[in-house]
Amino acid sequence: MHEVISSLLSHDRVKAARQHIERTDEATLARQAALSAIPAPTGAEAERAARVAELFREAGLGDVRIDEAGNVSGWAHGKGGSERGEGGRGHPVPAPVVLSAHLDTVFGPDVDVSVERRGRRLEGPGISDNARGIAALVAVAEAVVTARVRTARPILFAATVGEEGSGDLRGVKYLLNGGRVKGEGEMVHTTPAPAAFIALDGAGMERIVHRALGSRRYHVTFRGPGGHSWAAFGVANPANAVGRATALLADVPTPSAPRTTCAVVRLGGGTGLNSIPQEAWLDLDLRSEDPKALAQLDVTVRAALARATDDENRRRAPATPPLGIEIQLLGDRPSGVTPRTHPLVQAAIAANRILGKDAELASASTDANVPIALGVPAIALGAGGKAGDAHLTSEWYENTEGALGIIRALLVTAAVAEVE
Repeated sequence: MHEVISSLLSHDRVKAARQHIERTDEATLARQAALSAIPAPTGAEAERAARVAELFREAGLGDVRIDEAGNVSGWAHGKGGSERGEGGRGHPVPAPVVLSAHLDTVFGPDVDVSVERRGRRLEGPGISDNARGIAALVAVAEAVVTARVRTARPILFAATVGEEGSGDLRGVKYLLNGGRVKGEGEMVHTTPAPAAFIALDGAGMERIVHRALGSRRYHVTFRGPGGHSWAAFGVANPANAVGRATALLADVPTPSAPRTTCAVVRLGGGTGLNSIPQEAWLDLDLRSEDPKALAQLDVTVRAALARATDDENRRRAPATPPLGIEIQLLGDRPSGVTPRTHPLVQAAIAANRILGKDAELASASTDANVPIALGVPAIALGAGGKAGDAHLTSEWYENTEGALGIIRALLVTAAVAEVE
């Protein structure tokens, strides 16, 4: 792949696209700030999506649309087929390459997302994660169209909803398979698979995320009769069950390779200081890079929850009602890996090295999780520059070598889309 990336740097139209990215660097930064100032809480991305659709059209992409999930998409037509990349004249449709960035932020509607410039820094909630990714996505689209880069495969530019937290990767699930999940987290195709998928997420240059960190998130509720803390003492206590479950889960063995974790992240319940609660709950976050390890952890956790319920019920007073338990799945992010030897990963490594940057192969939870689970080669990349305080209201971005991150995205996309 080193030779492929090197040859792209000397390709006339790719050179023109690179020059366009460098020439419009300040405009991209201004666009980043403007996009960041449009509120986009998970589940309420419509205003930002509408603006990105306008930018896609201004960049010259074809068939720009907002789908039922709220994702924005637009096409660069490769060899010049129809807007959706059809081959025409009886030729088979080449599988597209998807370049994506997520629209949503972790910040609720009550958070002020205005952006301020302080010296070289832009400061504002979401300025890096993921206003930087969206701005880079538009910049690559504009460069490809302006420089008339022709590729064997069409390129689908996609701005997705629901990547953060409770969004549970809803947008990319819909984009690639209509949101369908089969069985215990198993993904199924309902649309033709892309040839490759590249997610632009946040800032930076070194990290190449090729391992999808999967997770399952549960809200577990214990319910019982409740009553006065003195008069009803002895009934099965949901708060006790939460405590028993938390202690058992703290002792669940978790392998270090593949790294697997189990964490109680929130708990609550009860109505007063002198009442045994009728309901108490805890939230769980289970994670692993390996789908089999995650599935096994899931089984172990469910057994621990059942044991906590049984232990509390055995201690209740005779003839009193038993506890019940409800386990609600809040999120299911699939895990997996694009092998480091795959041409997509090798293209990213080669691009880093040719641009004078180290390459750090990493694991994370991003939109790339879903294509990886579907068997589609996928990675996630930062979009250049430096950033800090992600997911905090003090988040900041500094445009140090920012254009270089966008150029990397261009080179990797061009390599897998096969520039003519």
